Amino acid sequence: MGPAPFFIAGIVNVTPDSFYDGGTHEDAHSGVAHGLDLARQGAAILDVGGESTRPYADQVSEAEELNRVIPVIRGLAEADHESVISVDTYKAKVAASALEAGADIINDVSAFRFEPELLDVVAEYKPGYVLMHSLGRPEDMQDEPRYDDVVGALMAFFEERLTVLDKAGLPMNRVTLDPGIGFGKTLEHNLSILKNIERIMALGFPVFMGLSNKSMWQGLLGLAVGERQNATQVATAVLAAKGVPIHRVHEVALTQQTLTIVRELA
Repeated sequence: MGPAPFFIAGIVNVTPDSFYDGGTHEDAHSGVAHGLDLARQGAAILDVGGESTRPYADQVSEAEELNRVIPVIRGLAEADHESVISVDTYKAKVAASALEAGADIINDVSAFRFEPELLDVVAEYKPGYVLMHSLGRPEDMQDEPRYDDVVGALMAFFEERLTVLDKAGLPMNRVTLDPGIGFGKTLEHNLSILKNIERIMALGFPVFMGLSNKSMWQGLLGLAVGERQNATQVATAVLAAKGVPIHRVHEVALTQQTLTIVRELA
């Protein structure tokens, strides 16, 4: 039996204020072009987001988010590539509209807690679904987050939310788990999660990992936003070697190299 497959989710931000590339691909034409470039680099998933969920980010109206993401999703869906499309949203109407426009996956930072109606969308369309843990909302999640046992808290959270999804009728083979690195966690919490990722993997679902260029690399290594690519790749290699299959990143080509090495050596 060969090595387990890895999948890269390329980040397509169509926002003016994302922490890493806000404003770079803000209009629909640029967003589609960027997504197609990531597909050519090897992204199996194109994750399109129209609202920044960085700590203390401002909320975006439903109408504005629709205006940002739907033309990009539609353009990517109509283009010639083999990637599947994900929408990074917690809003029910945005999710439904994105699925109608050609998206296949909902990447939900809220675990359908911010808008419970999102569960109805998931139950109706039965898309791929990224179930992520966060502590609070982006505007307050980094206000002194505390856990007695952060990994245990994540596992209990996932088990409870998975039960709700199962009762709603979403096939469990459509679900991946995202531990939400940086979403209501200190550096120590993030490191504990990554060191013990096997405990979350033991729940039996693929892990969807998002640590690309995040502020934990500033906390650990003192790196500014534009200096975190190497840290991202080293961590991606370690986690892939542990069996994490899906990696959400900004630099797809570099990650393709990293995962090729892991596949050959691990």
